[in-house]
Amino acid sequence: MATEENKHRIKNLVFDFGKVLVDYDFIHIIRTFFTDRQDEEEFVRLFTDESFMDRCDKEDEPFIEIIRDMQQRYPQFKVQAQAFYDHYVDFVTGEVPGMRNNLKMLKAEGFKLYGLTNWSSKVHEVMQRFPIFSLLDGRLISSEEHLIKPDPAIYRRFCEKFQVKPEECLFTDDNPKNIAGAKSIGMHAIVFQHADQYMQELRNICLSES
Repeated sequence: MATEENKHRIKNLVFDFGKVLVDYDFIHIIRTFFTDRQDEEEFVRLFTDESFMDRCDKEDEPFIEIIRDMQQRYPQFKVQAQAFYDHYVDFVTGEVPGMRNNLKMLKAEGFKLYGLTNWSSKVHEVMQRFPIFSLLDGRLISSEEHLIKPDPAIYRRFCEKFQVKPEECLFTDDNPKNIAGAKSIGMHAIVFQHADQYMQELRNICLSES
């Protein structure tokens, strides 16, 4: 049964994927590509750089073409760049503890659950691997929209796609910049730390909005 605050105010709970619904660790897998520590550190610098990750998440060109470009730019890492692509789903280490139970509880209370993530097209393989994603009523993925958080345009696109009002949405993300983007269009928002903290802040916001 929907709570009173859900009936009148916040109706839609919107979740980032990485570090909110599932955890990931690039370094753990990348280390398996190398025997030389200096090469490893250089590869990590290049392939976890914010501009590179944004390029992958936005996917103005297919992800595999981005990898091909990096192989041409850095031929010394040709084999490792291919491994980065091939093992991309393996970077995801599992569901964030407690969040699947939280989503089940909130869904039973009547909230609509959505995803809004910066992720390459590889995200579909991740969603097939982890059951938590089956609880979502819909999702908007940066690589399909060619928009990335924290650009306000991606949050507006989310509201258009699902025909929801920003003030009736509560967005959560582990990155404060992305939280600011959501707030800029009128969404409520929580900086995610862990499952219990999320539920406590959600309840507090819902009570204040009732």
